[in-house]
Amino acid sequence: MWPFGKSTADRVKEALDAQPRLQGLGLQVQERGGNVTVTGMVPNSRYNNLVRVVAEGINGVKSVDVSGLVAQEAAAPTPASPTAQSVPATPQTMETPQVSMADPQAQNDEILQEIEDSSRVAKAVHQAIRNNGELADDPIDVLQSGKSVILRGVVDNDHELRLAEKIARGVEGVAGVDVSGLKVAAGAKELAKEKDQDSGDTVYTVKAGDSLSAIAQKYYGDAMEYKKIAHYNNISNPDLIQPGQKIKIPG
Repeated sequence: MWPFGKSTADRVKEALDAQPRLQGLGLQVQERGGNVTVTGMVPNSRYNNLVRVVAEGINGVKSVDVSGLVAQEAAAPTPASPTAQSVPATPQTMETPQVSMADPQAQNDEILQEIEDSSRVAKAVHQAIRNNGELADDPIDVLQSGKSVILRGVVDNDHELRLAEKIARGVEGVAGVDVSGLKVAAGAKELAKEKDQDSGDTVYTVKAGDSLSAIAQKYYGDAMEYKKIAHYNNISNPDLIQPGQKIKIPG
């Protein structure tokens, strides 16, 4: 279950793909030490801010670099200046024509601004949760859905789940809070605490008496998933792991 076995980069990509305006763009995400880089093609430069604020709602993200996004928009041609020969000097042509059709670009910008503002609210919820002493170390992502927010991740107990929902509802601009993706698992803070700096994978340090099946049970709720852990870490003999050994938890 999330967040165990999912890197920060994977979770940022999922959040971007969950945003309707960003779906299908195929944006690529890389992360190192909490610093996220997003690359790819976007319709126009207004999308850069949207990408940034969505990514900033993901737990573990310290900074977001969108300089690698390339806008597809083409410069609009400059209209030719009217001349006396091409524009008759009549009363009708002296008046500025009224455009009855709404400007599609203006409408698109307005929609993007609304989504961006909503995503900033999600970011504010994320910051409020991080600022709470009981929840600061819980792996919780905050996603935006219209004027509501979605909390996704793991907390240690039911009290923390209720507290996270209460804090989210108390942030100005939040119309609703979905906590269906927020799970309760004892020891969640400890299990998700360590991350690999290069890959962003969750890392577990083997303790005396541990077995791969017991580790799999902690992270996946299924002891048979030990095979996945062994394969991911190139462990040829699952029965031979040593205290202090670092094991990455795959998604």
